[in-house]
Amino acid sequence: MAQDIVPIELGLTQGDVVTLWAPRWREKGEEWEAFLGDEEDLFVFPDAAHLAAFVRTAEEHDLTDHPAWPIVPSLGVADLSPDENHQFDLVGVPELIAEDPDTWTIGELADVIAIVRALADVCDLEKVHEVLDSAEGFALLPQGTLPFSGRDGAKLWDAMSEVVSEKWDEVLDAIDSVVNTPEVPEKELSVAQEELAALEAETAPAAEADADDEDSDDERPEPTGFWAEVGVDPIKIITSAGEFYTLRCYLGDDPVFLGRRGKIEVFSSHRGLSRFVAENDDHDLAEVETWNDIKVKATAGELDVDVDDENVYVLTGIAEDMEEGPDSLDPHQLDLAVELFEDAAEWAEDDSVKEALASSESLGWLVSFVVSPDPTRLAPSAPYDAEVAAFRALQAKFEDRLNTN
Repeated sequence: MAQDIVPIELGLTQGDVVTLWAPRWREKGEEWEAFLGDEEDLFVFPDAAHLAAFVRTAEEHDLTDHPAWPIVPSLGVADLSPDENHQFDLVGVPELIAEDPDTWTIGELADVIAIVRALADVCDLEKVHEVLDSAEGFALLPQGTLPFSGRDGAKLWDAMSEVVSEKWDEVLDAIDSVVNTPEVPEKELSVAQEELAALEAETAPAAEADADDEDSDDERPEPTGFWAEVGVDPIKIITSAGEFYTLRCYLGDDPVFLGRRGKIEVFSSHRGLSRFVAENDDHDLAEVETWNDIKVKATAGELDVDVDDENVYVLTGIAEDMEEGPDSLDPHQLDLAVELFEDAAEWAEDDSVKEALASSESLGWLVSFVVSPDPTRLAPSAPYDAEVAAFRALQAKFEDRLNTN
């Protein structure tokens, strides 16, 4: 990601606009960050066609010295169209902060505030910093739900809400004051608009197919059987050390594993898992209402540890495939591994996984590129050493959570 220039969409008072963002990168020992613009001016465009026409013809702006800039003028409209992970609705912040502070709300708000801070840094918007520094909660958003839990957390959230209610217009006005839309050559714009029209015609059938798939998913029967009745799933984890079994459920959206204090009890056999269930209640799953039903089955020797295919997590080989690049990765395998890492970290109240997989991080960008393919997405750049190192660190941290029985 540090070698990339990323198309982003900003929801401003004038509507949705697109521009380019260069996340922090190091050059000659110094750290830089930039947006498409000229000094304090931020260049924005109504769509990717206008953006394409500009980057193909403009000679001077703040991104011309970026290491990756030479490839940008040759990119198609598809590559210059922001993906869902890089769409930031600034005008929607008051509505967003009115929601309950759950994982999704906090995650989305954290992304928006992060891009607002970046704009303030690059465009020297002191008023924006002043507003964001007036409530402690803005700085704690990257930590996830933990700071906003309990009575003290509610006070932090309320204080942020009050600042947004009273001062968010000042943030929008400050950003609006630096926004500028340069004129683009008609000839280049006409060519780019044809590309955009072709792209929209190409992606429309895919969107319709996705909608049909969602309808089909809605029609699929719900899982049945004992495990569906008790709301707990046996899962299988395959690591370089072997194959292990454990249990996990969701209370609402919150994952709960068979274990305690961030340690997951895993077993090399069905029998070992069943024996543990029959003999132990000192773990978080014992607090689930249906735990006694599972324990009765295990005590009677009738607990069938039947693992659904979607609950088999193969962690081996991913890092090695990642070294070769995105095309070598199995999207389904990677998606499941990330799901497991995220679930375990959330259960253990550890934000490091969420931070490593944020769209602004190189690993998060690569994972998103692989598991959520989009023709408009800019591909990660080789080499992939940083991404591989970050993934290996997440895998090692997860495997350290496993208490093998």
